[in-house]
Amino acid sequence: MKTRTTEIILLSAIIIIAFFTKGCSRPTPPQKTSVEIGLDSTIGSLTETFSPGPFAVEGYGLIGGLSGTGSPDCPPEIRDYLEKYIKKQLPDQETDIDKLLSSNNIAVVLLQGLIPPMANQNEAFDIKVSTLPGTQAASLEDGWLYKTELKAAGTFGMDMKALATAEGPVFIDKSRPSDVNKKGGYILGGGRVINEYKVNLAIRQPDYKVAGRIRNRINERFGSETAKAASESLISLKIPPKYRMQKERFISIVRAMYLNQTPDSARERIIKFIQKLAVGEDKGEAEIALETIGNEAIDKLAALLNSSNEDVRFRAARCMLNLGNDKGLETLRQIAMDKNSSRRMDALAAITASAKRNDAAVVARKLLRDENLDTRLAAYESIRTLEDIIITEKLIGRSFYLEQISQTEYKTIYASRSGQPRIALLGAPIYCNDNIFVESGDGNITINAPAGQKYVSIIRKHPTRPDMVIQAKSTFEVGDIVQTLCEESAKRTNEKRSGLSVSYAEMITLLQQMCDKGAIKAEFHAGPLPKIGPR
Repeated sequence: MKTRTTEIILLSAIIIIAFFTKGCSRPTPPQKTSVEIGLDSTIGSLTETFSPGPFAVEGYGLIGGLSGTGSPDCPPEIRDYLEKYIKKQLPDQETDIDKLLSSNNIAVVLLQGLIPPMANQNEAFDIKVSTLPGTQAASLEDGWLYKTELKAAGTFGMDMKALATAEGPVFIDKSRPSDVNKKGGYILGGGRVINEYKVNLAIRQPDYKVAGRIRNRINERFGSETAKAASESLISLKIPPKYRMQKERFISIVRAMYLNQTPDSARERIIKFIQKLAVGEDKGEAEIALETIGNEAIDKLAALLNSSNEDVRFRAARCMLNLGNDKGLETLRQIAMDKNSSRRMDALAAITASAKRNDAAVVARKLLRDENLDTRLAAYESIRTLEDIIITEKLIGRSFYLEQISQTEYKTIYASRSGQPRIALLGAPIYCNDNIFVESGDGNITINAPAGQKYVSIIRKHPTRPDMVIQAKSTFEVGDIVQTLCEESAKRTNEKRSGLSVSYAEMITLLQQMCDKGAIKAEFHAGPLPKIGPR
């Protein structure tokens, strides 16, 4: 049974690597079947699509900077792997690897992650870190993961190609003080995909002529670089920039494309699918089919913008906008602005993905002023995607971004706990009250401003030397307090301004506490934690 399991894992890893490797590597096509190419044959009926969803990767790495809370404990096979990896990464440097791996200032950890579906080269994803069972490591707090490799889960010890790398500061969630696990955490957005993802179409009945026809049909619609016939049985697809935010939709459109399309057949299909979209049950299939047919369907779609059914109006408008017709934009804008609509966030997403950048930014900015928190946060994410100039950002302490947006009257502090670490101040500038006293859970950090004091006093005890106290001053502006706490100390940076080197996780906890106590009159919201394996 063990041998069989190993074979299955190895086969799965080989298939996964094939998808992330450039060139003509190909999955084994399905068994040949007799396929008749007729007027109603779609690309989906002639091919199998190889586009796996998220899949697991893992590896082992070193967390440094632990101030004695680590452990040199490590199984021999993992230690041997780390020694070889370090030598490969530092071939020209004299590093005492044995001394490094024997220090209590490091810890060997297990790394686990999920590569996103259809990932782009260098796309970021979250990593879960855990100390190894049986080791004496007490805490990963304030640690930093040195750059390491990730391979397909279950293939450690095999000669497999690395699929991703991982590096960055350790994030330990402290939202529930009674349930903090300092032996595990995350590297938020710390994983990086090495190779660009390849979507492959495997032709059921391999034939150069059929492969050429499919390639040409796709390229006629999406551009000459979209599809390449690697062989008689394999076509590789590149996601067009227009669909970079709608990858699954692009694949659905490709599969629904008819290999043969004449003006007469197009008209018949438009009538058929407009009817299905208007009154049928599977409106999603009809919407994709109409988008597949293309601009010939615009006039019929426009008629559905007046439908009494909001779902019909939404789908028709989204389809039109994806086809490059702005008539759908006004309908989507109306839905997005309707506080009673169940489709307003879907409408915002469609506008963000397909509308002209300035048009999408106008809608997102308006929704940023909405009284509903979820709507404001969705608008904020849209504005980030659009890289709108109303966001000002600053990298703090090499570990997270401080973002400030002024164009809303609702004061909101948002902290991400997945993807790129960031603290966003919506309604900036946001100020503290002039009479505050807040202390961290461990008592090491104090934020204090007695009534009448012109500044905020910030005190931090040294993490490993409690007798040593560091003091700093800040204005009452929250952004300034964050920078004072979290910028690196003067010894570790050449910047004129220095801070107290407080971690991102600790800063989130302090901000939540300050909002809960009324020291900051703002609504606080922390994003969801990564979903990687059992928690």
